Amino acid sequence: MASAEFLGIAIQIALAMLSLTFLLTVFKVIHGPTLPDRILALDMLVAVAIGFIAVIGIKTGYTLYLDIAIALGLVGFLATVAFARFVLTRGRIEETEDDKPRLVRGEASDVRDEGAVPSTMRGASAAPVAREPGAATPPKKG
Repeated sequence: MASAEFLGIAIQIALAMLSLTFLLTVFKVIHGPTLPDRILALDMLVAVAIGFIAVIGIKTGYTLYLDIAIALGLVGFLATVAFARFVLTRGRIEETEDDKPRLVRGEASDVRDEGAVPSTMRGASAAPVAREPGAATPPKKG
């Protein structure tokens, strides 16, 4: 009988702590300050939801809740990866002087980044081309 009371008290404490964590995390989602902070808070909401599911599964004794928690964990992971890719690739398209669109990433981007080649694509023959702003581009072959 004492172990059943202890389990009941532990479940109530766990639910109270998860509720407090949920409220603090929702506050962080709303008040950010940056997009990565909000994404991390959304990932934390998934973890808190998995915690709620686990505690309810222990309380009720249903093992089906474990399958639901695993599925939620997989969906949460995929959502976090998708948000991370969104943050990496977001930007705005601007027109340059010669009417060619270019992607501007964040505020630190400037014209010097236009001819840069990502480090993963650099080889022995591929080097970034440094161009002065307003300089003529070489004619295309073909």
